[in-house]
Amino acid sequence: MATGSPYQQLEQEFRRLHAFRGVLALLRWDAAVTMPRGSADLRGDQLAALQIEVHNLLVSPRIARLLDRADAGAATLAGWQAANLREMRRLHDHAIATPPSLVARMAKAVARAEARWREAREANDFGVLAPQLDETVKLVRSKAELLAQRFSLDPWDALADEFTPGLMSKHIDAIFTPLTQRLPGLVTEAIELQSAAPALPIEGRFSASRQRGLCTDVMKALGFPFDRGRFDESDHPFTEGVPGDIRITTRFVQKDPFQGLLGALHETGQALYDLGLPAEWLDQPVGQDRGMALEESQSLLLEMMVGRSRAFVTFLRPLLEKHYGAAGPEWAEENLYRRLNRVERGTNRMDADELTYQTHIWMRYELERRLLSGELAVKDLRDAWNALSSDRLGLVPASDLEGCLQDIHWAVGSFGHFPSYGVGAVIAGQLWEAMREEQPGLEAEIAGGQFAGLFGWLRERVHSMGAKLPVPALVEHATGRPLTATPFLRYLERKYVAEF
Repeated sequence: MATGSPYQQLEQEFRRLHAFRGVLALLRWDAAVTMPRGSADLRGDQLAALQIEVHNLLVSPRIARLLDRADAGAATLAGWQAANLREMRRLHDHAIATPPSLVARMAKAVARAEARWREAREANDFGVLAPQLDETVKLVRSKAELLAQRFSLDPWDALADEFTPGLMSKHIDAIFTPLTQRLPGLVTEAIELQSAAPALPIEGRFSASRQRGLCTDVMKALGFPFDRGRFDESDHPFTEGVPGDIRITTRFVQKDPFQGLLGALHETGQALYDLGLPAEWLDQPVGQDRGMALEESQSLLLEMMVGRSRAFVTFLRPLLEKHYGAAGPEWAEENLYRRLNRVERGTNRMDADELTYQTHIWMRYELERRLLSGELAVKDLRDAWNALSSDRLGLVPASDLEGCLQDIHWAVGSFGHFPSYGVGAVIAGQLWEAMREEQPGLEAEIAGGQFAGLFGWLRERVHSMGAKLPVPALVEHATGRPLTATPFLRYLERKYVAEF
């Protein structure tokens, strides 16, 4: 029988929830990496059963009673405890708004849609995915409407709030507006400057085994703990698991020596964030990450800002020689830097540079809002995607693989997630500026393969805060300034124009 105060009893209940969620995370990783594709329906049933159990625990009368009693005594709680109670209440309220029958139907539909997405990519045919995606969208729409009614929000905002609490479309629009105004001109300027002094091409075939060896050496230097984590290959890079058992994947392309590495850097950024969360609160809601925008800020900081810096290229160069036998002028540090930071309009988000990347995110933001509202039918997604790509990027995808099939997010029901990439880049820009100001020798340390200063700063200012603070407050705590797109734009202007 549980003992202690209502709050202490809640902590015991949420430890059980944390254990269930850890199992769910590892099952999702297995489904994406090792599970036979013909087992998708079975895995959907398994995931649904566990998700229903988590849902039932969250909405149980016992949890409701304990929350009410703990709220009544909230004045006696310390800061971390009060924040934890707030997060407990939030999880409970969101679960109450979604009936178990819908949770089960979504789990099964998502498992089927994920399998169809992989089949559609192999066939390069959106038509293979469309019927199952249509079912997923209808279920997501039902969930959004229920959440919107419960919390008096716009349906899309209600979904986005699950990924980054408190991040609404009005905040996203305010952040993106200065970016969408400046970036088209900045892209043109950068392309013109780079065309006047093009980087030498790097040609050849780079086996997955050689790329994996390079990634492993880099990840070890960064501090990824291979005794508590795995590194695998999948169709779409992702991070899954729990801080004591973290799993990341990347995708290797034999003609591209860097795509696998950059994907690994992106996912390592998120993994090291998860591993840096406050140890004493890991089995409680307040000890979890502060949402996808913060997750993506850590990924993009490592992949784009650190991983493509001149300092990191200096560190990387000997490893390229070790694993690729790199020799010749195309492998010189300055040429590598220019190759890694070339600006080029393209149709693929995963391959996009920092400047055109935001256009890809804004496109998806528009399309998913239209899908959710019903303005855009799933059967018309391919045409709508291609039209928007033509308008915003000046390019029409040559195939579905380069167009509406490139991302898995909608297939797995993740509506409201994409803007986290854009906001994450803005947060990363502000963090990068602040840590460089406070640590003048940081880039010299990175060039020497020393990353303790970088991750020490991040652990103290960001990772160790868990979910204690809302995103804007956390960013201000870390940098001493309110969240704004200005540092990110300043970084882009300096890197691609002023210092080219």
